[in-house]
Amino acid sequence: MRYVAAYLLAVLGGNKSPSAKDLKKILSSVGIDADDERVNKVISELSGKDIDDVVNSGLGKLTSVPSGGAVAAAPASAPAAGVSAAPAEKKEEEKEESEESDEDMGFGLFD
Repeated sequence: MRYVAAYLLAVLGGNKSPSAKDLKKILSSVGIDADDERVNKVISELSGKDIDDVVNSGLGKLTSVPSGGAVAAAPASAPAAGVSAAPAEKKEEEKEESEESDEDMGFGLFD
């Protein structure tokens, strides 16, 4: 993914046909040692293609990816972070309660 991101950054920067050297320069700027095989694979797959067309064709595929309905079912006035944080806290509390109740009984189910 990082190689594709570097390619897209190069194209967005105005380079319509980035080279391996361009991708390596972008990746090294963020501390990533580029793998020649992967860089060449990305370049061979994307060279000569219009990036806008490639991205738009991928957007159609995203419609079939499940994204979970919990956030969509939340009221519009509820903040997204609050909605997702509450169930996680509840699960942790339930887990702690179940551990405590097992300890209080003095025996395990499979002992």
